[in-house]
Amino acid sequence: MYAQSPTPRLRVEGLTKAFDKKIALDGLSFQLERGEVLGILGPNGAGKTTTFLCLCGLLRPDGGSIFFEGSKLGGERGRTISLIPETPEVYPMLTVWEHFAFVARSARLRPGWEARAEELIARFGMQAYRGALGQTLSKGMRQKTLVAATVFAETPVLLFDEPMIGLDPLGQRELRDLIATLAGGGTSIVMSTHLIESAESICDRLIIMKAGRAVASLSVSELRAQAAEGGRSLEDVFLELTA
Repeated sequence: MYAQSPTPRLRVEGLTKAFDKKIALDGLSFQLERGEVLGILGPNGAGKTTTFLCLCGLLRPDGGSIFFEGSKLGGERGRTISLIPETPEVYPMLTVWEHFAFVARSARLRPGWEARAEELIARFGMQAYRGALGQTLSKGMRQKTLVAATVFAETPVLLFDEPMIGLDPLGQRELRDLIATLAGGGTSIVMSTHLIESAESICDRLIIMKAGRAVASLSVSELRAQAAEGGRSLEDVFLELTA
């Protein structure tokens, strides 16, 4: 379980982004603690993916600041924040194992990384695909390869954009277990989703977005309490907040 600290792991202040005249982010602010799993929920077009692209440096925001452990982050932040996008893109001519080797060299991981790579391959049930080229993998297996290889890089903040899409029920359970293990070890995680059931089962705290703004920030227990007060479901509360 995460604990609040005077200096959060990640702090986002007044993030703004527009595409032509369409506002994607409108002064978004939030913070993330060490070992916390934060869920960002919202309907399509709420700004979830734009938020992630700005956080990891793939998209330049128009305004606002991002701080990691009190220090302002610039455009280069690959060793601090890693993104696992919704669409699983892997290198077509690298094998599953070569993806891990590539990450190990790029991130300059400590010696002995092979054992941890083998552990992740086993955890995701990918032993039979260890030598398979990326271009031959199914969508679900590409997703597993991408998730495992990104987790392998050991960045302190991980962004999961709709991570359950493309995974079978067993893969979803393994990913939930992996997220819990990572958070228990101090990794801070932000997960975007429009599936409130996934957020409820994984996240410590939720930010609900609408039209580029945070319309609510609350713990899962607080969301449940709101639902219980009026005899409503969690989905009812979510729909009311984003209507």
